[in-house]
Amino acid sequence: MKVTYHGHSVVKIETQGTIILIDPFITGNAHTDLDPSTIETDVILLTHGHGDHVGDTVDIAKRNNSLVIASPELADLLGWEGVRTHAMSIGGAYTFDFGRVKLTQAFHSSSYVNHISKKITYTGMPTGILFTSEGKTVFHAGDTGLFYDMKVIGDRHAIDLAFLPIGDNHTMGPEDAAVAAEWLQAKQVVPIHFNTFPFIQQNPHSFVALLPSGVGKVLEAGEGIEL
Repeated sequence: MKVTYHGHSVVKIETQGTIILIDPFITGNAHTDLDPSTIETDVILLTHGHGDHVGDTVDIAKRNNSLVIASPELADLLGWEGVRTHAMSIGGAYTFDFGRVKLTQAFHSSSYVNHISKKITYTGMPTGILFTSEGKTVFHAGDTGLFYDMKVIGDRHAIDLAFLPIGDNHTMGPEDAAVAAEWLQAKQVVPIHFNTFPFIQQNPHSFVALLPSGVGKVLEAGEGIEL
């Protein structure tokens, strides 16, 4: 399995001949190396409905006939736009031919905001994602604050690689994310969701310094890890 970071919270997983994209916020993301008009993916996993996570999902999914996996409300909204979807809820898992997906809770919000009409559409509960394939498990925490059940997630799942937000303001900051890493017991931890906007500026290397030696790893956009 190859796992590649593409800026902000965008993660690509390549496994068993399948390309999976998590939270494809590409257009408007100055920190990504991807081009939404050329990227290929078989599956898109979404943690929640905010624009900096749903991003280019509709255009990418339609062009590739990708399966989009998301909370029921978000899956319905995307389905109405002609996207092929599979709805899942927190605590539930499903084994697809490319791997097993399980959604965890995340403490955040989830909505689509139309600033022109001044309407906010609820898009279901925000989630984290546990993805298992080839005997390896990747955890993408989505946008979340620190919560004690992260310890339960770590106790129940052998996590090989965790992607944790460190930006603060809307998510955990570095200190809370370091506690989350300890509770999750992940073998490797990569910081995400930082520096994309002025109010989430962080030094990812300072976060890594809070973790045990060899656990944290800062990835630039386009850099990956083989599991």
